[in-house]
Amino acid sequence: MKIEVLGTGCATCKTLYENVKKAVEESGKVADVVKVEEIPKIMAYGVMSTPALVVDGHVKFSGKVASVAEIMGIL
Repeated sequence: MKIEVLGTGCATCKTLYENVKKAVEESGKVADVVKVEEIPKIMAYGVMSTPALVVDGHVKFSGKVASVAEIMGIL
């Protein structure tokens, strides 16, 4: 599973990244978690509001920081 956290490096983007790492660890799933900070790559997903979460190429949400529990529900 590939999980991408889209954002330019703001505090909310960093918080989402940390929440994603915790959710993956707690779920016991194997995932490659990466941060995407390049604006052209973010725009390629059609995301206009960050932070955003992409799982296996599909945007799951944008414009909010999801809790660890919310992310585990997506995984």
